[in-house]
Amino acid sequence: MLNGIGVSVRNVIRFSCLAAIFFAAVSPAHAEIYSWRDANGRLVLSNQKPNGSTTVKTFDVAPASSFRATRYAAPDRAKAYDDLIAEHARRNGVRADLVKAVMQVESAFNPYARSPKGAMGLMQLMPATARQYRVINPYNPNENVRAGVAYLRELLDRYQNNEELALAAYNAGPNAVDRHGQTVPPYRETKNYVANINRLAGTLAEARPSGPRIDKITEVIDGRPVPRYTNQKPQSGSYEVVGQ
Repeated sequence: MLNGIGVSVRNVIRFSCLAAIFFAAVSPAHAEIYSWRDANGRLVLSNQKPNGSTTVKTFDVAPASSFRATRYAAPDRAKAYDDLIAEHARRNGVRADLVKAVMQVESAFNPYARSPKGAMGLMQLMPATARQYRVINPYNPNENVRAGVAYLRELLDRYQNNEELALAAYNAGPNAVDRHGQTVPPYRETKNYVANINRLAGTLAEARPSGPRIDKITEVIDGRPVPRYTNQKPQSGSYEVVGQ
Protein backbone atom coordinates (compact mmCIF):
# COMPACT_ATOMS: atom_id res chain seq x y z
CA MET A 1 0.00 0.00 0.00
CA LEU A 2 2.70 2.48 0.91
CA ASN A 3 4.47 1.67 -2.33
CA GLY A 4 1.29 2.28 -4.33
CA ILE A 5 0.62 5.56 -2.55
CA GLY A 6 4.19 6.70 -3.31
CA VAL A 7 3.73 6.03 -7.01
CA SER A 8 0.41 7.90 -7.04
CA VAL A 9 1.90 10.93 -5.31
CA ARG A 10 4.82 11.03 -7.74
CA ASN A 11 2.41 10.83 -10.67
CA VAL A 12 0.32 13.67 -9.27
CA ILE A 13 3.40 15.83 -8.77
CA ARG A 14 4.65 15.04 -12.27
CA PHE A 15 1.26 15.83 -13.81
CA SER A 16 1.00 19.10 -11.85
CA CYS A 17 4.41 20.23 -13.07
CA LEU A 18 3.57 19.44 -16.69
CA ALA A 19 0.22 21.23 -16.40
CA ALA A 20 1.91 24.30 -14.93
CA ILE A 21 4.41 24.40 -17.80
CA PHE A 22 1.64 23.94 -20.39
CA PHE A 23 -0.59 26.70 -19.05
CA ALA A 24 2.36 29.04 -18.65
CA ALA A 25 3.16 28.48 -22.32
CA VAL A 26 -0.33 29.07 -23.68
CA SER A 27 -1.56 31.76 -21.30
CA PRO A 28 -1.24 35.32 -22.65
CA ALA A 29 1.00 37.62 -20.65
CA HIS A 30 1.82 41.29 -20.59
CA ALA A 31 4.95 42.30 -22.44
CA GLU A 32 6.95 45.44 -23.13
CA ILE A 33 7.80 46.99 -26.47
CA TYR A 34 10.93 49.14 -26.70
CA SER A 35 11.14 52.07 -29.12
CA TRP A 36 14.19 54.10 -30.18
CA ARG A 37 15.89 55.75 -33.15
CA ASP A 38 18.94 54.13 -34.76
CA ALA A 39 22.03 55.90 -36.08
CA ASN A 40 20.21 56.74 -39.35
CA GLY A 41 17.20 58.19 -37.55
CA ARG A 42 14.93 55.24 -38.36
CA LEU A 43 12.32 54.19 -35.83
CA VAL A 44 13.00 50.76 -34.30
CA LEU A 45 10.49 48.67 -32.34
CA SER A 46 11.59 45.56 -30.45
CA ASN A 47 10.60 43.30 -27.56
CA GLN A 48 14.25 43.30 -26.46
CA LYS A 49 15.95 46.21 -24.74
CA PRO A 50 18.93 47.52 -26.74
CA ASN A 51 22.44 47.58 -25.31
CA GLY A 52 24.30 50.81 -24.72
CA SER A 53 23.15 54.32 -23.88
CA THR A 54 20.40 54.59 -26.51
CA THR A 55 17.42 56.65 -25.33
CA VAL A 56 14.57 54.17 -25.11
CA LYS A 57 10.82 54.47 -24.59
CA THR A 58 8.84 51.50 -23.32
CA PHE A 59 5.18 50.66 -23.77
CA ASP A 60 3.13 48.05 -21.92
CA VAL A 61 1.38 45.73 -24.34
CA ALA A 62 -1.81 44.02 -23.22
CA PRO A 63 -2.31 40.33 -24.06
CA ALA A 64 -3.86 39.65 -27.44
CA SER A 65 -4.64 36.52 -29.42
CA SER A 66 -3.58 38.11 -32.72
CA PHE A 67 -2.29 41.29 -34.31
CA ARG A 68 -2.18 42.95 -37.72
CA ALA A 69 0.52 45.19 -39.13
CA THR A 70 1.26 46.83 -42.44
CA ARG A 71 3.16 44.24 -44.41
CA TYR A 72 6.73 44.90 -45.46
CA ALA A 73 7.30 45.39 -49.16
CA ALA A 74 10.76 45.19 -50.72
CA PRO A 75 11.64 48.41 -52.60
CA ASP A 76 12.32 46.53 -55.85
CA ARG A 77 8.92 44.84 -55.72
CA ALA A 78 7.20 48.18 -55.13
CA LYS A 79 9.01 49.92 -58.01
CA ALA A 80 8.01 47.16 -60.42
CA TYR A 81 4.46 48.56 -60.49
CA ASP A 82 5.23 52.29 -60.59
CA ASP A 83 4.46 52.67 -64.31
CA LEU A 84 1.25 50.65 -64.02
CA ILE A 85 0.11 52.70 -61.03
CA ALA A 86 0.94 55.98 -62.78
CA GLU A 87 -0.96 54.96 -65.93
CA HIS A 88 -4.21 53.99 -64.24
CA ALA A 89 -4.00 56.78 -61.67
CA ARG A 90 -3.74 59.28 -64.53
CA ARG A 91 -6.62 57.70 -66.45
CA ASN A 92 -8.92 57.88 -63.45
CA GLY A 93 -7.77 61.13 -61.88
CA VAL A 94 -6.59 59.46 -58.66
CA ARG A 95 -3.38 60.36 -56.85
CA ALA A 96 -0.68 57.81 -57.63
CA ASP A 97 0.54 58.07 -54.03
CA LEU A 98 -2.88 57.02 -52.79
CA VAL A 99 -3.05 54.04 -55.17
CA LYS A 100 0.44 52.90 -54.19
CA ALA A 101 -0.39 53.16 -50.48
CA VAL A 102 -3.59 51.13 -50.96
CA MET A 103 -1.62 48.48 -52.86
CA GLN A 104 1.01 48.21 -50.14
CA VAL A 105 -1.52 47.81 -47.32
CA GLU A 106 -3.72 45.47 -49.34
CA SER A 107 -1.14 43.07 -50.77
CA ALA A 108 2.40 44.33 -50.08
CA PHE A 109 2.78 44.32 -53.90
CA ASN A 110 2.20 40.58 -54.14
CA PRO A 111 0.18 39.95 -57.34
CA TYR A 112 -0.84 36.47 -56.11
CA ALA A 113 -2.09 37.58 -52.68
CA ARG A 114 -5.43 36.13 -51.60
CA SER A 115 -7.23 36.97 -48.36
CA PRO A 116 -9.31 34.56 -46.25
CA LYS A 117 -12.39 36.48 -47.45
CA GLY A 118 -11.53 35.86 -51.10
CA ALA A 119 -9.99 39.21 -52.07
CA MET A 120 -7.46 38.75 -54.87
CA GLY A 121 -4.31 40.25 -56.30
CA LEU A 122 -2.47 43.54 -55.93
CA MET A 123 -5.54 45.65 -55.11
CA GLN A 124 -7.34 42.76 -53.36
CA LEU A 125 -10.41 42.74 -55.56
CA MET A 126 -13.45 40.97 -54.19
CA PRO A 127 -15.10 38.61 -56.71
CA ALA A 128 -18.10 40.94 -57.17
CA THR A 129 -15.82 43.90 -57.92
CA ALA A 130 -13.80 41.82 -60.38
CA ARG A 131 -17.01 40.88 -62.20
CA GLN A 132 -18.23 44.48 -62.18
CA TYR A 133 -15.09 45.64 -64.00
CA ARG A 134 -14.92 42.59 -66.31
CA VAL A 135 -11.69 41.24 -64.89
CA ILE A 136 -10.84 37.88 -66.47
CA ASN A 137 -7.74 37.11 -64.44
CA PRO A 138 -7.60 38.99 -61.10
CA TYR A 139 -3.97 37.89 -60.62
CA ASN A 140 -2.91 39.68 -63.77
CA PRO A 141 -1.37 42.97 -62.52
CA ASN A 142 -2.68 45.10 -65.40
CA GLU A 143 -6.26 43.87 -65.05
CA ASN A 144 -6.19 44.01 -61.28
CA VAL A 145 -4.81 47.55 -61.04
CA ARG A 146 -7.15 48.78 -63.80
CA ALA A 147 -10.19 47.55 -61.89
CA GLY A 148 -8.91 48.51 -58.43
CA VAL A 149 -8.15 52.11 -59.40
CA ALA A 150 -11.44 52.44 -61.31
CA TYR A 151 -13.30 51.19 -58.24
CA LEU A 152 -11.41 53.65 -56.03
CA ARG A 153 -12.40 56.43 -58.45
CA GLU A 154 -16.03 55.32 -58.23
CA LEU A 155 -15.88 55.55 -54.44
CA LEU A 156 -14.23 58.98 -54.55
CA ASP A 157 -17.04 60.23 -56.82
CA ARG A 158 -19.63 58.69 -54.50
CA TYR A 159 -18.22 60.56 -51.49
CA GLN A 160 -17.38 63.87 -53.20
CA ASN A 161 -13.62 63.18 -53.27
CA ASN A 162 -13.49 62.52 -49.53
CA GLU A 163 -10.52 60.16 -49.45
CA GLU A 164 -11.14 58.91 -45.92
CA LEU A 165 -14.69 57.81 -46.75
CA ALA A 166 -13.57 56.28 -50.06
CA LEU A 167 -10.85 54.29 -48.29
CA ALA A 168 -13.25 53.19 -45.56
CA ALA A 169 -15.65 52.00 -48.26
CA TYR A 170 -12.84 50.19 -50.07
CA ASN A 171 -12.12 48.30 -46.85
CA ALA A 172 -15.53 47.79 -45.26
CA GLY A 173 -17.85 48.36 -48.22
CA PRO A 174 -19.93 51.45 -49.10
CA ASN A 175 -22.97 50.02 -47.34
CA ALA A 176 -21.10 50.12 -44.03
CA VAL A 177 -20.08 53.75 -44.61
CA ASP A 178 -23.64 54.75 -45.53
CA ARG A 179 -25.11 52.80 -42.62
CA HIS A 180 -23.00 54.89 -40.23
CA GLY A 181 -24.16 58.21 -41.64
CA GLN A 182 -21.40 58.50 -44.26
CA THR A 183 -18.63 58.41 -41.68
CA VAL A 184 -15.74 56.00 -41.20
CA PRO A 185 -17.35 52.93 -39.55
CA PRO A 186 -16.28 52.37 -35.92
CA TYR A 187 -14.43 49.16 -36.77
CA ARG A 188 -10.88 48.92 -35.47
CA GLU A 189 -9.64 47.31 -38.69
CA THR A 190 -11.20 50.00 -40.90
CA LYS A 191 -9.94 52.88 -38.75
CA ASN A 192 -6.42 51.43 -38.76
CA TYR A 193 -6.67 50.80 -42.51
CA VAL A 194 -7.57 54.43 -43.27
CA ALA A 195 -4.89 55.76 -40.91
CA ASN A 196 -2.17 53.49 -42.36
CA ILE A 197 -2.94 54.44 -45.95
CA ASN A 198 -3.08 58.16 -45.16
CA ARG A 199 0.28 57.89 -43.40
CA LEU A 200 1.89 55.93 -46.26
CA ALA A 201 0.42 58.21 -48.93
CA GLY A 202 1.72 61.24 -47.07
CA THR A 203 5.20 59.73 -46.84
CA LEU A 204 5.20 58.91 -50.56
CA ALA A 205 4.03 62.42 -51.46
CA GLU A 206 6.83 63.98 -49.42
CA ALA A 207 9.42 61.74 -51.08
CA ARG A 208 8.62 62.71 -54.67
CA PRO A 209 8.76 66.04 -56.54
CA SER A 210 5.45 67.80 -57.15
CA GLY A 211 3.69 66.66 -60.31
CA PRO A 212 1.09 68.36 -62.52
CA ARG A 213 -2.30 68.94 -61.04
CA ILE A 214 -5.35 66.99 -62.20
CA ASP A 215 -8.57 68.84 -63.02
CA LYS A 216 -12.01 67.27 -63.12
CA ILE A 217 -14.48 68.53 -65.70
CA THR A 218 -18.11 67.41 -65.69
CA GLU A 219 -19.88 67.41 -69.04
CA VAL A 220 -23.58 66.70 -69.55
CA ILE A 221 -24.10 64.14 -72.33
CA ASP A 222 -27.60 62.92 -73.15
CA GLY A 223 -28.82 64.46 -69.91
CA ARG A 224 -26.25 62.59 -67.78
CA PRO A 225 -23.18 64.12 -66.06
CA VAL A 226 -19.97 62.50 -67.33
CA PRO A 227 -16.70 63.27 -65.49
CA ARG A 228 -13.51 63.93 -67.47
CA TYR A 229 -9.99 64.27 -66.08
CA THR A 230 -7.10 66.26 -67.51
CA ASN A 231 -3.69 67.55 -66.45
CA GLN A 232 -4.24 70.79 -68.40
CA LYS A 233 -6.26 73.67 -67.00
CA PRO A 234 -9.49 74.15 -69.00
CA GLN A 235 -9.68 77.40 -70.95
CA SER A 236 -13.35 77.96 -70.06
CA GLY A 237 -16.19 76.58 -67.99
CA SER A 238 -16.16 75.28 -64.43
CA TYR A 239 -13.73 72.67 -63.18
CA GLU A 240 -12.49 71.13 -59.94
CA VAL A 241 -8.93 70.32 -58.88
CA VAL A 242 -8.95 66.72 -57.63
CA GLY A 243 -5.26 65.90 -57.25
CA GLN A 244 -1.66 67.00 -57.60
